[in-house]
Parts: sequence; C-alpha cells; structure tokens
Amino acid sequence: MGILDSIPHVNAVSSHRPWPRAVVTEAGWQAAIDRLVGGGLTLLGFWGEPAAVHLAMLDGGSAEIAVVTYACTAGTFPSVASSHPPALRLERTIHDLFGLVPTVAGDLRPWLDHYVWGKSYPLSGRNASRDVQPYQFLPAEGEALHQVAVGPVHAGIIEPGHFRFTANGEHVVRLEQWLGYTHKGIESLMQGASLEAAAKLANRTSGDSAVAYAFAFARAAEAALDIEVPRRATCLRALMAELERLANHFGDIGAICNDASFALMHAQTGILRERTLRAADAAFGHRLMMDVVVPGGVARDIAPDGIPALRTLLAEIKKVFPRLIELYDNTASLQDRTVTTGIVKADYARQFGAGGYVGRASGRNFDARRTLAYAPYDQLSFEVPVLEAGDVNARVWIRIREVEQSVELIAQILDLMEPGEIRTALPAGRGACEGLALTEAFRGDVLVWLRLDGELRVERCHLRDASWFQWPLLETAIEGNIIADFPLCNKSFNCSYSGADL
Repeated sequence: MGILDSIPHVNAVSSHRPWPRAVVTEAGWQAAIDRLVGGGLTLLGFWGEPAAVHLAMLDGGSAEIAVVTYACTAGTFPSVASSHPPALRLERTIHDLFGLVPTVAGDLRPWLDHYVWGKSYPLSGRNASRDVQPYQFLPAEGEALHQVAVGPVHAGIIEPGHFRFTANGEHVVRLEQWLGYTHKGIESLMQGASLEAAAKLANRTSGDSAVAYAFAFARAAEAALDIEVPRRATCLRALMAELERLANHFGDIGAICNDASFALMHAQTGILRERTLRAADAAFGHRLMMDVVVPGGVARDIAPDGIPALRTLLAEIKKVFPRLIELYDNTASLQDRTVTTGIVKADYARQFGAGGYVGRASGRNFDARRTLAYAPYDQLSFEVPVLEAGDVNARVWIRIREVEQSVELIAQILDLMEPGEIRTALPAGRGACEGLALTEAFRGDVLVWLRLDGELRVERCHLRDASWFQWPLLETAIEGNIIADFPLCNKSFNCSYSGADL
C-alpha cells in the first residue's frame, strides 16, 4: 500500500514525477501529521508557496516517497511542528518567507528574518507589516544558571551563527541556536530563472556540497521533464560526488582531531584533502567541480589526464590513509576526548530523520544512494557503515569507513565507464511539470523540489539540506557536556550554515 492510500486526498497531481503528489483536505493533512508522529513516516521536506504548503514524506520500509499539499485558503494551515518537532524550523521559515500562519503554533519566532530584508514575508506576493520584537531565546530555570553567548561572528574562517548556552558552571543545561545570517534569497532568485541560471544557483547553495546540489537539481529537472541521462554522464556525476565526499571527509576528520588538540592528524588529512581537490581540478576543471553537473547530463567530459590523476590519487590514499586510521585508533588522549562525548540518542536520530554520518553513527540505516538506488549507484557495489554509539568517535569512524567506500566506488566507476554521450538535449517546451529528487551529499541527503512552466523556467524551487534535521540534534548532543567540548561536538556534526539559511 502506498503512502497516499492511507491519507485522504482530493486529487493527485499527474505532472509530478517520479513520486506522487496529492492535494489534501485538513483531514488528510492531519492524517499525514499523525503518521509522522507515530513514526510510520519520516519527514523529508516541508516548504511553502504564497497560498499552499507541502510535506514530503518517506516510508523507510518500502523506500516510497510522497508529497501532500494543503491549500491555505485563509492564509493558515494546521501546524506540523506542534505535534512533530523536526518540522519546527522549516515551519518558522515558511512563516518568514510567505506569511502563512500555522494554527496552534507554539513558536513563531523568526528564523531567517532578522528584520533587515526591507519587507516582511518577501515571497508572499503581498505587502505586509510585522511588529519588530527583540528575539527571545528560550528560558531555563534553576539555581546557579548563567548564559554564554557565542557568535554570530566566530574566530577563523567560518560562517555566522548564534549559539546561546545556558550552563551550570561548565556543564551545558541548554543550547539554543539562531541561524539565518547567511540568507541569500536563493529560492527567490530562482523564481522565473532559466534552468541554466537556476542550476548555477543550486550549485552555490552550500559550497562544500556543490556537486550534490547540482546533482539533485539536475535529477529533479530530469524527472519533471521525463528524460533519461546518458550512462556516461551518470558515471561522471558519481565520480564527482565521491570526490566531493572524500575531500570533505578528509577535512572533517582532521578538523575534529585538531579540536581535540591533535594537530598531526589535521596536517596529514589536510594533505589528502588538497590532493583530492587538485585531482578534481585536473579531471573536471574546477576544485569544487562547480557548474559541471547540469540538467540533461554534464557540461564537460573528464579531461584526458583526469583518469590517470584519479588513479594516482586512489593509490596515495590507499598508501597513507590506513596509517592515519591506526594513528587515530591508538592515540589514547584523542580517544579520551571523542569517546562518549556528544552522544545523539538513536530515538532522536530516527525521529528527526537525521541523514549522513550523524544519523548512521546513531543507528539510522539510511543512505539515498542505496535506499533510493539512483543511477549509477544501482549498478555499483558498496557498503553503508552504521554504528550505534552516537558519539563524536562514532561520527569519525563513519567518515573513515565512508572514505574507504568512496575509494572503492571511484575505482569501480573508472573500470566500468565506457565512451558515449554526456548530455541529453532538453525538450524545447512542454506543459508545466514538477520533479523531486534526493541525492546523498557528504553530510546527508539533499532534497530538491522543482516546478517548471511551459517555457522551462522555474516557477518554484525548494532546496533542503541535511543540516535542517541535524542542527537541532547538536543542541541535544551537547547537553550535559562541558562548554569546552562544544567545538569538538560542533565539528563532528559540521552542519551547513549556508544550506540551512537558503
């Protein structure tokens, strides 16, 4: 039985691919919320339009996905977050951008809107005013509690975000985040843009995941247009995706160790990261491989010296990385900092649908490459590492095992790749159509939902980073730990500010 079979709906949208979308009544909307609350479904995405809201949900058992839409005829909709906490920040964002009001909402504080936009509810299509109130962080009661404010400006090269700690001595009682400082208006800029221009914007949503966002956007467009991509193009996309995963995992492993005062690992993994970025540049003409993945395939083939560069990279990783793993595993002072620090409970990982190493380190066995089996991963052999401890150490080990898997995946792709076309021509024009796609970025699944008009211009696009469901878990992970361990916990998550600020 499909997801929509158990949710009352008015009509299905035939132009939505590859998974169904249906318009629901209030009863259907509530039925979807009830299934999320009961754990039968996982929240994948929650976004708005001027007069409607959409929920994307995953049935983890059958790997089925469905989208339900509620028409906000009175400018309101039944709150999802009041029953299902993972929806809270997305619900606050919908209110910020569109002015739609969730009924029975317990928290309507602004999330992206820092009162500097010049207008309220900028995507609502109407003029509106809002009372400007000082932002109120949630209170904590108890004896001898004090607050520590960190950010939004941080030391070093890091994006801005505010962290408000409530502590008893050194021990954290509550952490609350407020982001939105890197809001770029990407979804607004996409409206009316051509597919080419929108793809460039998707590339730049979160720079460390440029390939993953471009991959997801391209697949959403291809689903909407119902076109197939040449096999060689899918192989090249996966090569880039795995190179991006390698570079980021090397950087993260080293940075976590550096925050535990073990600079040697940071230096050595930094070398591997640099080697990976140089190989990417040699193969695809850009260190971050921006603007190579496009709707229909890829904009350029791998350079003639790209394959030798990648094989040289794999050989170096296989030679050096095992020694670094041994060094990490046998350094007692390092283990003392990472083991049992910043634990994410398995129930929280499941409830929030946490993706990537955050979820898999806490027992959530989900990887979009395998669960949704998109090309070319449906033809490749790889394992998805899963651990149960949920601490900083487990998140490091998930990254280590994923590095090993990415090395093997790149080798497989290079062996299987055959000559052929790299791009399918897009249709000249057709009726309005919609597409949804998920790809596995290095920190978890990226979702893109897209609606195109008959001239292949973007009517609406929503991009959801894995960080939306990981940032709240960082708040739970630091509770009971000391403030000095926050940088270590934070780096072990490495959530995206930019990806969650749109």
